[in-house]
Amino acid sequence: MLTALSRFSQQRLSWLLLLLSCLGLFAAALVFQHQMQLEPCLYCIYIRVAVLALALAALLGLLLPRHPFVSLFGFAAWLASAAWGLWLSLELVNKQSGTENVGLFGPSCDYIPNFPTWMPLHQWWPNLFQPRGQCADEAWQWLGITMAQWMVVVFVIYLALWCLFAGARLVRVAK
Repeated sequence: MLTALSRFSQQRLSWLLLLLSCLGLFAAALVFQHQMQLEPCLYCIYIRVAVLALALAALLGLLLPRHPFVSLFGFAAWLASAAWGLWLSLELVNKQSGTENVGLFGPSCDYIPNFPTWMPLHQWWPNLFQPRGQCADEAWQWLGITMAQWMVVVFVIYLALWCLFAGARLVRVAK
């Protein structure tokens, strides 16, 4: 089983599936924003960036899945992006539940993201990266679970898959 997982992680198909899942999430975010008129909050924008970072990691793995350095970098970026996305999603869930009054960005969300000066995504593509909603809003639910809670589930799945694939690669290398 571990050998099969290790082999699968070295194939383009595994990285393509990861990339497609990220692009699907990004497309869903745009549908929620532009079709359903659910404006994203600051955390939503940062979560969107985490998903795109994960997509870039998948793209690296897709290009050179058997190259050791590229694969290692892809796995590291996958872990960092998924962990960051999970942390942001949990912060947003806490804000929406009212159990935490002061999060990373204070008691309420800002409307100006804190992107690096060399990459002001909110200025380059305001329709994609400019927050316009409030973090405390729970405007959408499915099966009684909010969008922020669904993103926690999504990032936990991404991290669990990372553990499976990275663990299989490590066990195979150790043999």
